[in-house]
Amino acid sequence: MEPPPKDPAQLCFESVKTRRLIIASYWIVVLLAVPLWWKTTSIERLSLPTSRVYAQRGRELNFPVEVSVGAADALLAQQLQDAIQRDKSVAGAGAIDIQLRAGRESQAGYKIVLNPEVQSPLVEGRDLHVPPTSKNDQLKDTLVQLLAPYNAPSSESQTQRVMTYSPRYRLAFTLLNEDAASGNAAMAWDVQGAIQSYIGPLLEKLSDLHNFTIESQVQFHAPLAFEPRHLEFEGHSVHGLTHEDLTVFINSAEWTLSSSVSNDPVIHFVLFIPSSQNSPLHILDTTGAVYPSNAFLLPQWGGIVLLNPSHHPSSTLNPIAHLSTTDLSPVFRTFAHQLLTLLGVPGLPPHVQSVRRPDSQSQREPFTDWELDALLRRRALENVQSSTETLEAIVRLVDQIENMPVGQDVVGDVQDALDALNEAHESSRLSPVVALKHSARALTLASRAFFNPGMLALLYFPAEHTYAVYTPLFASVAAPLIGAVLREIMAWKRARKAAKSEQQQGGGAQAVEKDVTRVE
Repeated sequence: MEPPPKDPAQLCFESVKTRRLIIASYWIVVLLAVPLWWKTTSIERLSLPTSRVYAQRGRELNFPVEVSVGAADALLAQQLQDAIQRDKSVAGAGAIDIQLRAGRESQAGYKIVLNPEVQSPLVEGRDLHVPPTSKNDQLKDTLVQLLAPYNAPSSESQTQRVMTYSPRYRLAFTLLNEDAASGNAAMAWDVQGAIQSYIGPLLEKLSDLHNFTIESQVQFHAPLAFEPRHLEFEGHSVHGLTHEDLTVFINSAEWTLSSSVSNDPVIHFVLFIPSSQNSPLHILDTTGAVYPSNAFLLPQWGGIVLLNPSHHPSSTLNPIAHLSTTDLSPVFRTFAHQLLTLLGVPGLPPHVQSVRRPDSQSQREPFTDWELDALLRRRALENVQSSTETLEAIVRLVDQIENMPVGQDVVGDVQDALDALNEAHESSRLSPVVALKHSARALTLASRAFFNPGMLALLYFPAEHTYAVYTPLFASVAAPLIGAVLREIMAWKRARKAAKSEQQQGGGAQAVEKDVTRVE
């Protein structure tokens, strides 16, 4: 005979004790894994120097500028000082403190010279030569326009063209032939000689502000993305570019204007030679007439010059096969002016002229020391303001996103940026060049902290995304474990209740037996 089947409850792996030990082992593993999970998923959130950041808001750069006049002109110095203090444009500048002194040389080297040989204001170095008959108001206005040129209302439109400050720039010079096969192309150009003659002096004078890297290239097929407008001008058939065409002139889809890979901002200078089909090519004004100039500027991007051949091209003779330094002279003069505009060089007031040495072209300074000093002060002020705004943005962002990680690298960059800002404020009274270098370092550190990869990652991985990732995993694991615990708890309660009822029934039977015994 076969042995009767065993009761499942009597099997070792089906016993209540074994089952409960298995369930308890799962929960022990889960509980022991919680600290490890918490450690691996927790974020490092160090405190930022918030009070120091917001304290920068009330600080302003102060560049003391001393201007000296002759010892015999003490009254003139006092009158000019009073007039400058009443000028609201200077008072609202907040970064320059003009002080006139009589009979002593200023620290900055600025000097007003009453020169009877001049008929209008002239600047030579850091000296301002004016005729003795100049009125005080005119002299005050001239001095203010030279020292604080960016405070004028007309400068607001100019600043929109200026490139954002960077310690390094790349200058990309490109010769674009719309269609070299049409016979209207330049196969080569003496770009090195033109750069040395017209761009090199600018870069040397701007060396305190920026470092420049220069590259050049020639392209033989650079088609336009639109058809120029055809019109008649002075009895000849020409092609024109409207203001709308200028905004889309750069064909980024087919033109490769940058040949190297770098994070430095690029300032483009393009010499465009139209094809024979679209030649000659001119710029049209708002009335549809041909504009005198064939150059235009794209704000914060670069400059473009259109070069038309001197005579109609033929299939056998290319009229501009090679562009010499002489041919490029007007083009690179325009490029030099566009570069100064893009870098924010203010320029002299219209009624002020610069004394230049006419001995040779190489000895001519590209712009005056007055303009350079004003640009240094302006760039330092912009960097300090941008650094302060960036640091405040970091603090606000960290406060708004509670679980945003803030590592030691971010805190270190913020603290170093604050230290650089303090050094910029302290050095502004001594040298605008030193102040600019400290402000540039502060801006670099603040930008690096703001774009830290550890902080940016959370902007694209919010808490809702975290819940969406963990919920399917934990729900599928937790549901059986919780269900098993609940079942065991219910089974334990039922077993306890059954044992209690059996105990009560056994106690009642014993009481009946005792009563029967007493009766007998």
